Amino acid sequence: MKEELVILVDENDNKIGLMPKMEAHEKALLHRAFSVFVFNDKNELMLQQRALHKYHSPGLWTNTCCSHQRDGESNIEAGTRRLQEEMGFTVPLEESISFIYKAPFDNGLTEHELDHILIGHSEQEPVINKDEVAAWKWMDLEKVKQDIASHPELYTAWFKIIFDKFYNHIKQ
Repeated sequence: MKEELVILVDENDNKIGLMPKMEAHEKALLHRAFSVFVFNDKNELMLQQRALHKYHSPGLWTNTCCSHQRDGESNIEAGTRRLQEEMGFTVPLEESISFIYKAPFDNGLTEHELDHILIGHSEQEPVINKDEVAAWKWMDLEKVKQDIASHPELYTAWFKIIFDKFYNHIKQ
């Protein structure tokens, strides 16, 4: 299987090149990414637990789905594709905020991403891809905030950063 390429960007989200995903994470180079947040009518966030065999952050809880845009793919197209691949459904997505973050991992890899948050709404239950996702649940935003504070070890490094940025954005 050919390794996926990520889009290297500058701080203004201008494409400056392509690089294999693992190499970009090994070198901690800034690249484009997206994070999907799906909410239900009770304003609960759909969380996923990463599959237990993932090469980093296995078994940790995170947002509905996230990944990297492919060359020539819009943020919305990428989010829609990955939501279908991981959670087995699609919903209309809209762009929210974007920001840069950096999160090193114990395995020597670093996420250094210009992340675009995409928002969707759904009442349906996902049909999870067991290669990507171990479990899922709906969770109230205040409970997510409290649980991250009480049990940060249960959540991915990037989700703790992304959730905080998103939470502060919507509370303004």
